[in-house]
Amino acid sequence: MAEPDRLRRQVIEGTVIVSYGPGALFCYDVKDRGMRNLALVAITNAGIPVKDVAKTFGLTDIYVSEIRGRARDEGSVGLVKVVGRPAKLSTRQALTIRKLSDAGMSQSALAKKYKVSRPVIAGALSAHPPVMAPTGPEADAETDSERTDVEVEVGAVPEGDGDLGPDSGPELEPRGHRDFPGTVFTAGPGPGPVPEADDRSPQGGSGRIEVGEVACRYAGAMLAHAFFSRIGAGKVFACLDTGHSPSSGRRRVDDSALLCAVSLMFSLGSSSIESAKHLDRTSLGALAGLDLLPELRTLRPRLAAIADACDPLAVQRTLATAMLTADAPALGIYYVDDHFVPYGGAKPVGKGWNTKRKTAMPGHGDTLLSDYRGRAVAFLTGEPSGLTKTLPPVLSQLRQIVGASAPILLGFDRGGAYASVFTECQKQNVDWITYRRGKLTFTTTQPQGHTYVDGHAVATRVLLTDEQIEFPDYGTCRQLTLFEHGKPVLQVLTSDLKAPAAALLIWLRARWRIENAFKDLAHNYGIDWLCDYTAALIPDVTLVANPARTAAKKLRDQAKTDHAGAQNALAALSTSTLRPISALNKQITTAQRHLTKTAATLNKHEQNLKSIPAKVPANQAKPGLLRALPATNRRTLQMVLRLLAYNSELFLADHLNAYLKDPNEYRAHTRNFLHLPGTITYTPTHIKVTLQPPANPRLTKALTHLTEELNHTPPHLPGDLRPISYHITPN
Repeated sequence: MAEPDRLRRQVIEGTVIVSYGPGALFCYDVKDRGMRNLALVAITNAGIPVKDVAKTFGLTDIYVSEIRGRARDEGSVGLVKVVGRPAKLSTRQALTIRKLSDAGMSQSALAKKYKVSRPVIAGALSAHPPVMAPTGPEADAETDSERTDVEVEVGAVPEGDGDLGPDSGPELEPRGHRDFPGTVFTAGPGPGPVPEADDRSPQGGSGRIEVGEVACRYAGAMLAHAFFSRIGAGKVFACLDTGHSPSSGRRRVDDSALLCAVSLMFSLGSSSIESAKHLDRTSLGALAGLDLLPELRTLRPRLAAIADACDPLAVQRTLATAMLTADAPALGIYYVDDHFVPYGGAKPVGKGWNTKRKTAMPGHGDTLLSDYRGRAVAFLTGEPSGLTKTLPPVLSQLRQIVGASAPILLGFDRGGAYASVFTECQKQNVDWITYRRGKLTFTTTQPQGHTYVDGHAVATRVLLTDEQIEFPDYGTCRQLTLFEHGKPVLQVLTSDLKAPAAALLIWLRARWRIENAFKDLAHNYGIDWLCDYTAALIPDVTLVANPARTAAKKLRDQAKTDHAGAQNALAALSTSTLRPISALNKQITTAQRHLTKTAATLNKHEQNLKSIPAKVPANQAKPGLLRALPATNRRTLQMVLRLLAYNSELFLADHLNAYLKDPNEYRAHTRNFLHLPGTITYTPTHIKVTLQPPANPRLTKALTHLTEELNHTPPHLPGDLRPISYHITPN
C-alpha cells in the first residue's frame, strides 16, 4: 500500500529537504533563514494549513502567520528581517577598497575617501583578503622592482583584558607611508615601501620616527624627558620589552617607548588609560618617538601583557633607587601614610575605613612612602588595613632602595603611634617620629626656646621641653612637648636621640607634604582608578566576633540575673517578720537550695564562656563565605607610571621655581608648560623641540632659563641616543 501524501521536513548533513509525498519541494542550507521563510509562505499559499506547516517546521502558528503577513505587506524583503546596525560599507565598496589598498593607498586615505573610520576600513580589508601572488611562469615574469605587496606574517591576536572585537585580527595588506604632511616616518629597516602599522593590530603604532617634523599639541611634555633620562627610565623599561609575540614571532609595540608615552599621558592630566581616545594620538606618540600611539583596544591589552610578565614593584624600586642616586636627599627623612580607595562594585572585597565619609566601606588600600621633598619613593597596594600591617613590607622596600646601612628617619601620623610599629622600625634599624596618641602627659622639665633655620635661611623659634620617657611595651624614647601661650599643645615621640629638638618638630610638621602628594596624585594622576576588574574568590578567613561566644554571653548574663534574684529573695526571707517561724524556715531552705542551684548554673556558663574564642574566621561563623581578592599587578604597573609622571613634574617644578620665584603657583605653571604646543623635529643626529612661548613675559623668561639649563645636559628618548634640545619660538 502506497504511503499517503503528507508534508515532511528532513535535515541531512546541514541541508534541509522539504517534501510532500514522493516529490521534494525545497532544498536549502539549515542556516538560510530567508529560504526557510520563503518555503513557509509558498507551502501555506498552496493550501497546506498553517497549523500543519508550523508543526512540521517546529514553529508556532503565530510566527508563521507573522511571516505570511510580512510577505504580503513588504514582499520578498520582509522574509528576512535585518537585525543590528546596517553596514557602513557595501560588498562592492569593500571590494573596491581592497583593490585600492593593493595599489598602495593607505587606510587613512581610504577612510577619508569613504567618510568612515579606520577600524571600518580595517574590517573591510580583513573580510576581503588580497589575491595571492601567481605562481609558475607568470610569477617568474614579475621582477622584484615591480612588486608592490609587502609580506606580513599572520599570527594570533595578543591576549589582554580588552575586547578586541571581531574585526581586529591581523591583516594582509600592502601599505605606503603615512600621509602626514611634511613628515617622513621609517618604521623599520629594509628596502621597498614601509608597511603602515595598523593601530588595531598587535604592531599598531609601533613605528619609530627616524626623520621628519611633527606639529605636536603637547610638545611641552617633552620637557619630562629630562627627568626620564636623569634616572634612566628608558633602560629600566627596555628590560620589560618582551620583543616578539610568542605565537607568531611578530614584532610588538616598542614597550619602552610605549610605557614612556603612557606616563607622559598621565603627566598631561589623563586620569585613565581610556582617556587616550580623547587625545591626539599622533602628538602623544611623537612625545616618545612613535609615529602613533596605539589605539585603546591595542594599548590596554599590551599594558596588561607587560604587567603580567614582570614585577611592577621591582620596577618602582629600580626607578626610585636611580632617582635617589641622581639627587639624593641629605637628611634621609621619609614619610609614610595610608590612602583608602572605595570600591563600588558587587564583588565581596574587604572593607576599610573611609575617612572622607567617616564610615566603613568596601575598597582597597594604598600605602605611599615619600621623601622630605615630597617625591614618591615606594608604595604598596592591597586590602584595607592599618599601618601596623602595611609598614613592614614598605620598610622592606625602602631598605632595598636606599641600602642596608643608609640612615632613615620615618615620620607618620598618630594613627601609627603603637608600640608594635615602633618595634618594627627598630628591627629594620629605622628611626621614627610621630605624634603621641591620647591625652597629653605631664612634663618633668621646664620648656626652653629652640631655633631652627631651614635651607632657605628662614628661622623658626619654638618653645619645647625635651625629655626621655619609657613608652609601654617598647622602651626608652624621646618626647618633645610644644608650648604655645604657656600651655602644652602637642607632644612628639621619636627614637632619634641626637637630632636638634626644633629640627625634629619642623621635620614632623613637613609630613603634610605626603598628604599634599596624595591629594595631587588623586586629582591630577588618577591613582584611585581600579584599572583591573579581575579578582580571585578565596575563603574569607577574616577574624570576626564569634556568634557562639555572643550566645554564651547572653546565657551567662541571664544566669547572673537569676543568681542575683535568688540572693535578694533569700535576704528578704531572712529579714521578714510577717510570717510564722516554721513556714519561714521552710521557705528559707527552699531559697537556699535555689541560690545554690543558680550559683552552679552561673559557674557552668562562666567556664563555658572561657572555652569559647572571642573571634573566629568569617567563613566559620558563616559557612561558605567568600572574599574577593582583586588582582593588583596591572594596576600596580599603571601606578608606577603615574608616580613617574608625578616625580617628573615635581623635578621640573623645582627647577622652574629657581627662576620663577613663585612658591604659590609654580606647580600650576609647570602643568601648563607641559601643554604648550610646538614642533618636534627628528633628524638623523638630534631631536629639536620648539615650543610656543607662554603669553606672560615673566613665564617666558623663566621657561627660557629652564630650557637653557636642560640643554647643558641634553636628555634623549628611551632607546634613542639622539640628544634632545629645547628652544622657544621668539615672539
